[in-house]
Order: sequence, then structure tokens, then C-alpha cells
Amino acid sequence: MEPIMKWAGGKRQLLNDIESVININDLAGHRVYEPFVGGGAFFLDLEHDNVLINDINKELINVYLQVRDNPHQLIRILNEHNINHSHDYYYEIRNYDRNGRIENLSKIELAARTLYLNRVCYNGLYRVNSNGQFNVPLGRYVNPEIVSENKILDISNYLNVNRIDITSTDFAQAVQGAIAGDLVYFDPPYDYEDGGFTSYTSDGFSRDDLRRLKGVCDELIKIGCKVVISNNDTSFVNSLFDDKKYTINHVFAKRMINCKGQRRNSVKEVIIYG
Repeated sequence: MEPIMKWAGGKRQLLNDIESVININDLAGHRVYEPFVGGGAFFLDLEHDNVLINDINKELINVYLQVRDNPHQLIRILNEHNINHSHDYYYEIRNYDRNGRIENLSKIELAARTLYLNRVCYNGLYRVNSNGQFNVPLGRYVNPEIVSENKILDISNYLNVNRIDITSTDFAQAVQGAIAGDLVYFDPPYDYEDGGFTSYTSDGFSRDDLRRLKGVCDELIKIGCKVVISNNDTSFVNSLFDDKKYTINHVFAKRMINCKGQRRNSVKEVIIYG
């Protein structure tokens, strides 16, 4: 299955590299955890029958919940956005988190707003300022795919017929239920050589958070979980995981979605596993 959300750092181009370090047959009877689900390329491609997806971004998680529970209503509202789409309409909808109108939206209306903005904003970014306000300008698309009806229905069916739990909490709390034999795939906000991270939430993500993630990975490996981490190929990430418990694979990925233009195109990344 394909994602319905564009997402910075999305994993569609690295799926083969990630899955090459996983023995799919070993997952039978075990759970897959994805604490930073983002656009969901990995778990949607894997189509495992026992998964917990999580993200600290509550608007994103609301999209997954509404796709699961109210797909037809979501499609109907997205069709309305599609009919009304224009330069002025985009900024009217974007400004809902500035003028207070967002407080009056139902969960399904909020999910449709999130999807609409994501499908037509510049470069498919999800980025907020320190006040939690979506601040990406309108993209230059001739005919953007706003509705994605078949994708929504396919994902909804998958979420309903399998054991898929959906949560929105800190990554460490999200994996507390993991036991020996489970797979945990961490795809946190990416580190850069200048120490920056992309702002997917107003709370941000720091190198201290990445150090904390390393500690969580150590504990998961200790109890017998399989751990996979993806990130940029920076000196900090390589140094942090320079540990006999881990193997670091260096790979190239083409990035067309990024908050900084100079960071798009082909970049070096790492797939770390232990």
C-alpha cells in the first residue's frame, strides 16, 4: 500500500534497504512497533498483521484514526476541499489555527484539513512554528491529488482487519510493551551536521532526544527485540551508534521533500540495526 501523506524523510526510497536487514519470516507471531510513523511508508509496505504505530504529532495520528474509522466521510470532505481549492482558499484553511476556527472543527474535519494542507502545500512539508501554527506556503501544483480515494479505502481496510494499535505519545512510552522477538523501527526527525532538526511539532527534537533514543534501543536489544534506526549520515549519529551492538549501513536516498532546498536531492543516510 502507498501512503496518503507526503512526509519529510519518508521512507519509500529506502524500503528495500530497511527490509534487507529484517527477516520477514521471523516476524510471524510478533509485533512491529513504529514510534515515529510519519507518512507510514514502512508499515504500509510491510502490511504486517500486528503493528503499533505512534507519533507525537497528534494531528497526524488523528488522520490515521479517521482513515480507520470514518473513511467515506473523510473522502466527502476532501472532495469539498478539492472543489474549492484555490490560492485564497488554501490560506483561509491554513489560518484556522491562527483565528481560532480550528477549535470548532470536528475530528474528521480536522483530519481533512491536515490532509488537504499536506497535499497542496509547498514541497509536501508538515512544519509548525513555536506557537504550533502550520506555516508552510502554498505549493506550485498544476493538478494536485487531494482526495486519494482508493488509497484511503485500502488503508482503512488494512487498519480494520488487522491488529493495528494507533497511539500518540513519547517514543519511549510507545515501545514499553515490546517483548523478545518484536521489531522496533525508529525513524526520528533527522540530525544534520549543523545540529538542526526539522520542526514537525512545536516541541522539536534535539540531540539529547537522540541520545535518549539510543538508550531505549540498548534496552530493547537487551530484552531480545530487533531494532532498526534510520537517520542522516552525520558524524554525531555515527559516533552515537559506534557500539558493538549495532551495525551501520551507509546508503543513498533521493530527498525531494525537505524544509531546506539545499538538503533535497541525493543524500547519504544510515540504516542502523541491532
